[in-house]
Amino acid sequence: MRGLAQDTAPGTADPAARRREAGSRGEDDTLSYNLDGIMRTTWNGSISFGLVNIPIGLAPATKPAARQSDVSFRLLHRECKTPIKQKRWCPVHDREVGPDEIVKGWEVSKGEFVVVEEADLEAIERDSTSRSIDITGFVPEDAVDPIYFDRTYFLVPAAAVAARRPYVLLQQAMQETGMVALGRFVLAGKEKLCLIRAQGEALALETMYLAEDVYSHAEIDEAIADADVKEAEVALARQIIDSLVTEFSPAEQLTSEYREELRELLEAKLKGQEISRPEPVEEEAATVDLMEALRRSVEEARSRKEPDSDRKPAKATGPRRRPTKAGAE
Repeated sequence: MRGLAQDTAPGTADPAARRREAGSRGEDDTLSYNLDGIMRTTWNGSISFGLVNIPIGLAPATKPAARQSDVSFRLLHRECKTPIKQKRWCPVHDREVGPDEIVKGWEVSKGEFVVVEEADLEAIERDSTSRSIDITGFVPEDAVDPIYFDRTYFLVPAAAVAARRPYVLLQQAMQETGMVALGRFVLAGKEKLCLIRAQGEALALETMYLAEDVYSHAEIDEAIADADVKEAEVALARQIIDSLVTEFSPAEQLTSEYREELRELLEAKLKGQEISRPEPVEEEAATVDLMEALRRSVEEARSRKEPDSDRKPAKATGPRRRPTKAGAE
C-alpha cells in the first residue's frame, strides 16, 4: 500500500452524482480513492487515539463476490431471453406505483403497519459528516469472539510519510501488547461498532454485531454439561488431530469446488457442449460405535498423510468430564 491518493477518483465528472449513486447502494457518500490501482477506499477519515489523530482510509478486505458465487445471474424471459423487470405493484389498486407513492412501514402484526417517513429516520440519523473512528478502549485480542465480527476492512495509511508515523505507532503497540481497540464511527449515516487489530504490518477493522443480535450458546453448554467421554476415546481423538496438523495455506485450503464447477459449466455452455450430470456417490452408512469410528479415522488419517517424525504430539490436558457451569454467558 502506498497511501491515499488525491481527493478525486479517476473518471469522476460529477462528485454529487457519484455520492447519490453510492447512497443508493447503501455505501458512504465519500468518493473512492484509487491507490495506484492496488486498493480503493470508500471512506476516509481518522482514528482518534488519545490526543493523536491517525489519518486513514477504509478499504473493503474482501471482494463483492465473497458472500456469494463470483458469478451473478439475471432472470430472463425464457421465450425471448430478455431480462425481467421487477415492478412495484399495489394489489389493492391493481396498478404499478411510483417512487413518490411509496413509504416505509414497520409490521407490528400480520397486515398492520406503522408508517415511518424519511424525515423520521433523518431525525435520528447520525451525522454523516463525522470522519472519526473513536477508540473507546483496548482489550486482549483473544477476549473477543469472532462471532461478533461482521465485515472486514483494511485501514489504509495516509499518503504523506510523516502522517504514517502514528499509524505505525498504533500498529506496533497493539502487536506487541496483544491488544485490540474497540471503537465506533459513522458509515453512510449509520453508527457502526468496530474492532481494530494489527494484521501483519497493517491495521484491519472489523465492523461488529450488537450483543443483542448474537445468539447465546447457553443451551448447548447445558446440553453437554453431563456428557462423559472415556480416556481412550480422547486419546484416539487426539491422535486424529495430531495426524492432521498442517500449515494454513489459504490459496490451497480456502477454495470452492462448487465455484470451479460452476465456471466449467458456464464455459461448456458457452462453447455449446452438452452438460453431464455426475453420478450420485453412495454414502457409507454411519458407524454407531464411537471407538470403532475413532480407530478407523486414525487409520485413514495416517494413510492420507506421511508421518512427521519432527512433529510433537499434542499434550494431554485437564479432566475428561465437562464441569457443570453455574451460569452461561
